[in-house]
Amino acid sequence: MTSNNIVPNMTPNTSTIDDPTLPADCTSNNLILRSLINADYQDTHNEMLQITLDRIDKKRQGIITPDQLWVVEHNDVYTLGQAGKEEHILQRGTTPIIHTDRGGQVTWHGTGQLVVYWLIDLHNTGLSVRDLVSHAEQSIEDVLNKALSSQPSGQEFYAKSRRDAPGVYIYNQDDVMLGKIASLGFKIKHGFSYHGIALNLNCDLAVFNSINPCGYAGMQMLKLADFVDLDKVPSAASHPDNLSQQGLQIIEGSVSELGITHQLIKNIMQRESGDIALRALQSNNEK
Repeated sequence: MTSNNIVPNMTPNTSTIDDPTLPADCTSNNLILRSLINADYQDTHNEMLQITLDRIDKKRQGIITPDQLWVVEHNDVYTLGQAGKEEHILQRGTTPIIHTDRGGQVTWHGTGQLVVYWLIDLHNTGLSVRDLVSHAEQSIEDVLNKALSSQPSGQEFYAKSRRDAPGVYIYNQDDVMLGKIASLGFKIKHGFSYHGIALNLNCDLAVFNSINPCGYAGMQMLKLADFVDLDKVPSAASHPDNLSQQGLQIIEGSVSELGITHQLIKNIMQRESGDIALRALQSNNEK
């Protein structure tokens, strides 16, 4: 794993998480970029949680550890959040159903979906939970809107988050919401975040028919491949400081090789370096 200086300058907010048991003068200059392909959900979660607990313990000792960004493509799995209700699982088959400690209801992870886990010290970076969620949603908006606007289609589409329901949604040129393309759910423990975002790239959307996605009955789930030719999205990997040199494992046939993946990670890195500022939150009626 390779570290690089991309974390400490995210837009500060006065409403940060404050834990009096943690030293206030700790600073960090590193972020670890890691990729996991065909990842077992339970094993990945266990490791993510253990790393977070270790970071909490070390910070209490005044030892600073680098934040981490994990680029993951899971084996097929349904996960049920802390407040998840079994009633939102409509059909049970061979795909595992795992209870987990993130926020939110039930969702699916698997082949063709890009998951990015944000293991961030919010207290150290000066972020509130609202800031974290907004950065996550806006990074997806930026990348999707760039890709959608470049398509020579007869109809215009755009991506936007909603104030009343976390995630990112696709709208048509008449401002009609077509469905949800990205979900998010975080867990905050003593000011450290883990879990993150999930973006449907080229997955089989039939997997969502067995659940009420994120607890919303009838929610239409979307994938980017239905709007964009993913093979034609330019990859940031061609840049001199490409992500493979920084630790992202590029595997043929997986989401890690897609240009949209590289552009999203680049956007997140630019946000964390302060090159992309957090935009003001919009109402559901604002485009």
